Amino acid sequence: MTTGRDDDALTWDGDDDPTLDHGAASDEGDGSETSAHSSPAELPKGFTAVGKGSETLGSADAPVAASVSKTPSHAPAATRDRQPMGNGALIAFGVLGGVYTLYAIGWLIGGLRLQGKAQYLVMDVMYQGSLWLAVLAPLLWFATTLLLTRSSRAWVRFAWLAAGVVLLLPWPFVMIGAIGQ
Repeated sequence: MTTGRDDDALTWDGDDDPTLDHGAASDEGDGSETSAHSSPAELPKGFTAVGKGSETLGSADAPVAASVSKTPSHAPAATRDRQPMGNGALIAFGVLGGVYTLYAIGWLIGGLRLQGKAQYLVMDVMYQGSLWLAVLAPLLWFATTLLLTRSSRAWVRFAWLAAGVVLLLPWPFVMIGAIGQ
C-alpha cells in the first residue's frame, strides 16, 4: 500500500504545486526552523505591526527583545479577551432585529390610524414629524445598541435590547389595532 498524496480522500488538480507545501522547509531538519524563529521579521522604520501574530514581528525602531514578547502589553484587554459571537447570539440578534422591524411597522400603522383623531391636538406638520420619529425610534435603538455595546459583554447588549423591546412597544397599534375599534 502506498502512502503518497494520491491516496488522500480529497485531491484536487494542482495539489502537487511545490508552493503549496508550507512544511517542506521544516522537514529537512537542517536547523533552518530555529534560525527563522530566533530573529523575527523586521518592519521598516515608523511602522507598527497590529493584529493577530503581530507580536512575532519586530520593528526597526524597537529592540529585538521587546518585539518578541508572548503577550503584547500595548494591546487593550478587550481585544485579547474578545470571543466571536456564537450561533445562538446571532440568531437572537436576528430575532430581535425582526421584532424591532415589526415595531417600526406597528408605529407606522398605528400612527397613520390616529392621524385623523390627532388633528385636533397638534398641527399636521408636528404630527408628521413625531410620526416619523416614532417609526424610526425602534430601528435607531437597535442600531445604537449594537454600535455602543460592541466592546461590552453579550448580556449587557441583550439587556439593552430587551429594555428597548419593553420601552418602544407601539401603543397606538396595540390600542387601536390595524382594523380600528
